[in-house]
Amino acid sequence: MATSKAKSGSTGKEPSGSASNGGGHGSGGGHGSSSGSSDNLRLAEVGQSLFVKAAGVGVAALALSAFLGAGEHDNWVRFSHSYLVAFVWMMTICGGAIWWITIQNIVNSHWSLVLRRVGELIASNVLVMALLALPIVLPLILGNPAVYKWADSAQMLADETLKHKLGYLNTKFFAIRFVFYFGFWFWLSHYFLNKSVGQDTEKTDGSKTVVAMRRTAGPAMIVFALTITFFAFDLIMSADPKWFSTMFGVYYFASCVLAINSTLALTLMWLQKKGILKTSVTVHHFHDLGKMIFAFTIFWAYVGFSQFMLIWYANIPEETLWFKVRFVNSWGTLAWVLLFCHFVIPFFGLLSRHVKRNRKTLAFWAIWQLVMIYLDMYWLIMPTLGVDEVPFKLIDLTTWLGVLAIFVAGWAYRAQKVQLLATNDPRLPKSLAFENI
Repeated sequence: MATSKAKSGSTGKEPSGSASNGGGHGSGGGHGSSSGSSDNLRLAEVGQSLFVKAAGVGVAALALSAFLGAGEHDNWVRFSHSYLVAFVWMMTICGGAIWWITIQNIVNSHWSLVLRRVGELIASNVLVMALLALPIVLPLILGNPAVYKWADSAQMLADETLKHKLGYLNTKFFAIRFVFYFGFWFWLSHYFLNKSVGQDTEKTDGSKTVVAMRRTAGPAMIVFALTITFFAFDLIMSADPKWFSTMFGVYYFASCVLAINSTLALTLMWLQKKGILKTSVTVHHFHDLGKMIFAFTIFWAYVGFSQFMLIWYANIPEETLWFKVRFVNSWGTLAWVLLFCHFVIPFFGLLSRHVKRNRKTLAFWAIWQLVMIYLDMYWLIMPTLGVDEVPFKLIDLTTWLGVLAIFVAGWAYRAQKVQLLATNDPRLPKSLAFENI
């Protein structure tokens, strides 16, 4: 980043809490330093324990969600909406991780190298997300309009404002797009992870792998930008098929970047609490993650205001009615909560560098923003139920917990099999010695 620097080992100065960059890399799961310290790079039994617990919680929570949904008047509709909110919230983290590892390779980032493997593992969990999407996607493809009214072509043809959208909003074309989205994300995330893990065992210094990943990252970023945009159109915006906004993809993208930086900070804090990456990841790395959380808090507000301002100014009924529903009754209260709690309060809360360098305060704001992103997804999707008030129920909590726990289980399953640091990357010494000013 523009406000940071990395000191070489020739200065004789070792950053507090980090390994000296003059050391070699051991093959026993840690990296050595000139001071004789080493770092634990593997989850081992911690990962296995997390996998079992998270998988159990996830299955139980989703089973409870299905039971609660069955008790509703229109059980599939209520369950589907709650599940969709949880799913698109979880995709902000997974999609954000794919963007994060791609951008780090494009810019040849040095500071983030010690965080990269954790990000690659989060991104590679896209297969779990594809499986978690099935309760939403399969009914839609089969023509069930529980969430998406356009799944029923008869309803589309009967509405003069919608029948012209049938060329895009139809189940066959959606199925093709869905397979392409997750197929591309699966390929890209596993390409980066496999290249990165393979680099650990290369006999050379790993420079060729660095070049190969950079060459792939540039074109891949263009495709990613398009896929995440149309994903947001398809799974969120089209829940109200009459509404449209060309800025909506960027709005969702802002949440993705905010979510992954918050998740990386929390994950690395948890790993260090378990004695993993304790010397490799320092306060300087957390400081940069905090900067990104702060920056995309502002970016989210900027895109959200720009989208609202342009729609308000144009005053087109198909666009303004979408906001009108969300600005009345308790939906309006939630809109004000998002304005102040998603932007104004965290803006001032994250402004100080001391907050971003203190792990407790950074963890607080990371959790805070992840909660706000969930509420934002709730505000975007749930009004399509046609209810006048915010209908928050236990099923919303259980679906969120179930999706989150299954995702964590998938991450733990993969993470326990690999080192959590790219030990053979030639940029590692600079990342270990990274300092923030």
